[in-house]
Amino acid sequence: VSLSIKWVGSNLLESDIVVLGSPKPEEIPLSWIQPGTTVLNCSHDFLSGKLGCGSLGVHFNGLIAEDDVSLLAAALRIQNMVSSGRRWLREQQHARWRLHCLKLQPLSPVPSDLEISRAQTPKAVDVLAKEIGLLADEIEIYGKSKAKVRLSLLERLKDQADGKYVLVAGITPTPLGEGKSTVTVGLVQALTAHLNINSFACLRQPSQGPTFGVKGGAAGGGYAQVIPMEEFNLHLTGDIHAITAANNLLAAAIDTRILHENTQTDKALYNRLVPSVNGVREFSSIQLARLKKLGINKTDPSALTEEEVSKFARLNIDPSTITWQRVLDTNDRFLRKMTIGQAPTEKGYSRQAQFDIAVASEIMAVLALTDSLADMKERLGRMVVASDKDGQPVTAEDLGVTGALTVLMKDAIKPNLMQTLEGTPVFVHAGPFANIAHGNSSVLADKIALKLVGQEGFVVTEAGFGADIGMEKFFNIKCRASGLVPNAVVLVATVRALKMHGGGPSVTAGVPLKREYTEENIQLVADGCCNLQKQIQIAQLFGVPVIVALNVFKTDTRAEIDLVCELAKRAGAFDAVPCYHWSIGGKGTVELARAVREAASKGSRFRFLYDVQLPIVEKIRTIAQAVYGAKDIELSPEAQSKIDRYTQQGFGNLPICMAKTHLSLSHQPDKKGVPRDFILPISDVRASIGAGFIYPLVGTMSTMPGLPTRPCFYDIDLDTETEQVKGLF
Repeated sequence: VSLSIKWVGSNLLESDIVVLGSPKPEEIPLSWIQPGTTVLNCSHDFLSGKLGCGSLGVHFNGLIAEDDVSLLAAALRIQNMVSSGRRWLREQQHARWRLHCLKLQPLSPVPSDLEISRAQTPKAVDVLAKEIGLLADEIEIYGKSKAKVRLSLLERLKDQADGKYVLVAGITPTPLGEGKSTVTVGLVQALTAHLNINSFACLRQPSQGPTFGVKGGAAGGGYAQVIPMEEFNLHLTGDIHAITAANNLLAAAIDTRILHENTQTDKALYNRLVPSVNGVREFSSIQLARLKKLGINKTDPSALTEEEVSKFARLNIDPSTITWQRVLDTNDRFLRKMTIGQAPTEKGYSRQAQFDIAVASEIMAVLALTDSLADMKERLGRMVVASDKDGQPVTAEDLGVTGALTVLMKDAIKPNLMQTLEGTPVFVHAGPFANIAHGNSSVLADKIALKLVGQEGFVVTEAGFGADIGMEKFFNIKCRASGLVPNAVVLVATVRALKMHGGGPSVTAGVPLKREYTEENIQLVADGCCNLQKQIQIAQLFGVPVIVALNVFKTDTRAEIDLVCELAKRAGAFDAVPCYHWSIGGKGTVELARAVREAASKGSRFRFLYDVQLPIVEKIRTIAQAVYGAKDIELSPEAQSKIDRYTQQGFGNLPICMAKTHLSLSHQPDKKGVPRDFILPISDVRASIGAGFIYPLVGTMSTMPGLPTRPCFYDIDLDTETEQVKGLF
């Protein structure tokens, strides 16, 4: 009997509906029934043997039954509740969106990007969110056209099957870029607005540095854009500002800690680190974690020995090993090298330092690769900022700043929802540098989008630079971190870039193109297709089908277009399609969308290029030889020393993120086409432990761009009457 009572009690606690038939309901312990449980009291029927209704509002032991009901009524209520639950579950499952797409009226000649963006009125973002299945409490609205999406969505849709996952990469580009972002936007416009297939674009947030420098914005272009483009290219929702604040807080913590350790005794330092507050002295939670890391199993601050006090209070950072730099989201060449700590208040402690562009911060890479708030906090804590004087790594956790960094980043982790010119959804989230970092938008944006589009839908994301850099890192770093499997690669090419690889004159931003690029030249195109063929082969190393998207310019001829498509298919592309999205929007990319849908349906045989357990040198060599076509690699003494140190510190099993020029398959930007038999020099090797990769430097690599003689800001202005931005492109 005792066991039976325990069984009944434990099962009642798990019940959503309880039907009472006891002649003495008041004797049932209240602790057996969870608050909020539906209670149907049929005690009256059991006592009388009838199916009639009992009296209302019976109290038993402080619990109120919903009603006294008959057995028949109880059965009907349970049936209704089950039916209602099934209907709710069906509503949560994937359905084709009832999306109101925006109509385009393309003009010829094509106006400026800003004029096109401004001519289209975007849908209110809450309307867009509802159309794609987001609940009202899953979005945080910023103005009229932007919203952040909460991560709770992933829990709600955890049983939903993912959609198809498509990467847009490119051939080795000219300095002008070949239109990967425009193809990405044009493709989703075609899929959703013209083929009625759920699709999402996932793009990187651009740095403001190039927006005011020489490159301009990154919202796509022509009739394949994210709108409003000025909001996309400027502050968006403040994610980069949050990264800047977090990065610089950590930088300040490093130098301040060195100063205080240099100017205080162990006792004074310890007393300030663990002060007495209202007569009570205790460690903070992050300090307790440091004690545990040091092997000091004590929680009473007064119980530490002198040796333990010194061990706890001193990080003994070696200033010459500091790798953490301050950042700013502005191109400023004069911050590439400077001296800090020259004020008399810093007591003679000064050192050489530098600023990087904000998107080069490791915190940006962490944001792009994390999959949850808890994971982000852990990654932020393990970021290595320097080594101590014994050669051991010093982390953000050691400095006690992990929690504060997480607080500054708590909103930035939520993807930003925007829309294309045709009203299809876009996530804009994270924008890590594509050389010293992996150059891809966030894992979280991709994961949320894959759930929202449903099993038959498509998520299209873009990788920075050429396929040899952005695509390789997408596969070996991002897919390894996310566990997601790509279904297809879209490889963007232009006749202009192929002519350059075929021996055409140099292409320089801001300088008019030579006539070889504006007139038909079949021979240059044919010779340059070697680069396209090599990039197709690189994609095939990973077992993913490739569709070539030829981004057509108005100066391209039919003969040049047909030649590129023919040679691409001969090289092993699943298909090759000319695209006209820039001039007419998604309608001009419908054939590409059909080709992508067919290729993705064939199934992916995705595989990584290397095993992360290989030694660091072997992983670097594999990428250099298999992807770039190098004969071998050559390590500088500094690079070899760093590899030895990272291996000794336990970081040897991380993936590799090559920091190399994007303008050539080799390390020399002027070597076009497919360079062969070159030795790839590795000048240095660095580590982003929080993000989770080792990055070798191939030659010198600037992490702070400069402004040209005539920056874009000469053309940017504000109409003070209408408050409209002018001059962005």
